[in-house]
Amino acid sequence: MSALHLLAENNFGDTRSGGLAGPMGLFIIVLMAIATVFLIRNMTARIRRLPAEFPDNDAAGAGDRPADAADGQAESDSADGESSPAR
Repeated sequence: MSALHLLAENNFGDTRSGGLAGPMGLFIIVLMAIATVFLIRNMTARIRRLPAEFPDNDAAGAGDRPADAADGQAESDSADGESSPAR
């Protein structure tokens, strides 16, 4: 019988002094709900700005080199301080 009394004993301290836990938990949950609403609104706006269909990579590149590499080469040529000739 002593084991049952030991398990039934309240070892959690005075529950009246911890009265702030409920309102603080509610405040945190409300803040998280507000942050979730703003996150959903932001993501929805970003998804709406995306194009309906992305271009195919094979159709976009006409040469052997990707367009980014050609742009990078042109930028590095002009970065030497020399003016690039008119084409």
